[in-house]
Amino acid sequence: MISKERIMEIIGNYDLDNLCIATVCSHSSLQIFDGARKEGLKTIGICVKKPPKFYDAFPKAKPDEFIVVDSYQDIPGIASELVAKNAIIVPHGSFVEYLGYEEFVELPVPTFGNRAVLEWESDREKERVWLEGAGIHMPKKIEPEDIDGPVMVKYHGAKGGKGFFVAKTYEEFKEHVNLDEKYTIQEFITGTRYYLHFFYSPLREEGYKLSEGILEMLSMDRRVESNADEIFRLGSPRELEEAGIHPTYVVTGNVPLVARESLLPLIFELGEKVVEQSLELFGGMIGPFCLETVVTDNLEIKVFEISARIVAGTNLYLTGSPYSDLVEQNLSTGKRIAQELKYARSVNQLDKILS
Repeated sequence: MISKERIMEIIGNYDLDNLCIATVCSHSSLQIFDGARKEGLKTIGICVKKPPKFYDAFPKAKPDEFIVVDSYQDIPGIASELVAKNAIIVPHGSFVEYLGYEEFVELPVPTFGNRAVLEWESDREKERVWLEGAGIHMPKKIEPEDIDGPVMVKYHGAKGGKGFFVAKTYEEFKEHVNLDEKYTIQEFITGTRYYLHFFYSPLREEGYKLSEGILEMLSMDRRVESNADEIFRLGSPRELEEAGIHPTYVVTGNVPLVARESLLPLIFELGEKVVEQSLELFGGMIGPFCLETVVTDNLEIKVFEISARIVAGTNLYLTGSPYSDLVEQNLSTGKRIAQELKYARSVNQLDKILS
């Protein structure tokens, strides 16, 4: 991984009055660009082959300029161009997944957040060490030969649910698993899925205080998954199985969600534990992150995954959510990232939020 010292050396040559936010034109780029513009920062869209035409339909979220590459693997080749433009990269799921973990952590361009988190987030074994070490209740990990009821099989990395499947027996697991990819098997927890969108600031002092900085909870959502969210209209699970129809879990969109207020203390406690453990393990994750959870009928919250960056579920809230509006009117996660960057610049603490 590129060293913090090297990144700060690069920043030392930046024109800090003309910082620019750059990201790949995918995932949550619309709100990242919109939020940057609202905070007076210029924007760069990194795209493959040609600029996506749909940006013309959304002028407030269209980047100030595009940098075109032939493929995502060519992004390291534009690093010097990004640096010359005083760019700060804002990572998101597509950016990290398409470029690849190994290339991303070596990219010689200042990046919002702590790149060290990617090692812990992208490997599901290390992710479990992190979350369980924080005292978080997770679905049990199951070995293939021990499957004796519904389990969820997931592949490593940010794949938007692609390839994930439910198995009820070892035979079903062997039938569907792709042994060429790293995977993990979790017990299947029944309940309501909540995706909790937090923001951790190591700089601020007013708010929900942690050992260092503050924790904010900006919004939450549920994911629309194809075809799992519609398939059971065709019949019972047994009828579908007999017809050779199996549920899939590719994320196709998101819907808004608000939790019953009595759950908020537990929700903040979960976020706090995860951040405090991250500070101990690798110096802390910075900025937006999402705890992916299931709330049971006993009002227990099981965390089955963490995304340590902005997630697409925040796209619902470009003009604020029922929670972020109680922090600041019309506050999106994209805008909050831009605010943190500007504040760090104003107090000469960019080193605390960049890597």
